[in-house]
Amino acid sequence: MPRPHFDRSALSTRVTDLFRSQVTDGTWPLGSKIPTESELVAWSGAGRNTVREAIGSLVQAGILRREQGRGTFVVSTSDLRSSVSRRVAATSRRDSLELRLALDAAAARIAAVRRTEADTERLAALLHEREHAWAGGDAHERVRADSALHRAVVGATHNLLMQDVYDGLLGVFEEVQLHDVAGETDALAQLHADLVEAIVDGDPDRAAATMSTLLQPMINGAEPATPS
Repeated sequence: MPRPHFDRSALSTRVTDLFRSQVTDGTWPLGSKIPTESELVAWSGAGRNTVREAIGSLVQAGILRREQGRGTFVVSTSDLRSSVSRRVAATSRRDSLELRLALDAAAARIAAVRRTEADTERLAALLHEREHAWAGGDAHERVRADSALHRAVVGATHNLLMQDVYDGLLGVFEEVQLHDVAGETDALAQLHADLVEAIVDGDPDRAAATMSTLLQPMINGAEPATPS
């Protein structure tokens, strides 16, 4: 009987698809650290080289990112998100902030109309977490807490497409924001409280205006975009 042909490329594709499904179904959430290579070998039953190739494919696609000494993290949940994110990452700080303002202001306006009781409770909890993060002084923790609050505003729109696009751009927005969180005090604390209040009160105009007040000064202070 002839020995069956072992198609390694097909196996690598299957393992890549398996890992991708862990991202798309939320088992490996956006921002999370994936299991170690050894754990993935044991879990998938594939060889170490195949696992390494699968992870490399998702890194190349922009879905995963390796961080030296820390591990591999989920930075996008789809190829579409990663391609948009890479395009935005190549633009100026001002362009990125203007895009964020467009999305955040629209989300705040919609959230003020559609927010549920669960949304309002989540916004209040995340506002408190943001205040706590600023007291700690760690810049990355401040960015994480601020992003969580802004993502919750987008979540309160209950617009899945908007959430998908926003999550795909979040990594770029966070890199830009590191520039703005180094101060001893949080100059934007009251505006964030005002934002949550406007959404909870169901006031779309005030919610959108508050978001603009939050972000427009950063845009004004950024270098003008270079004409293409």
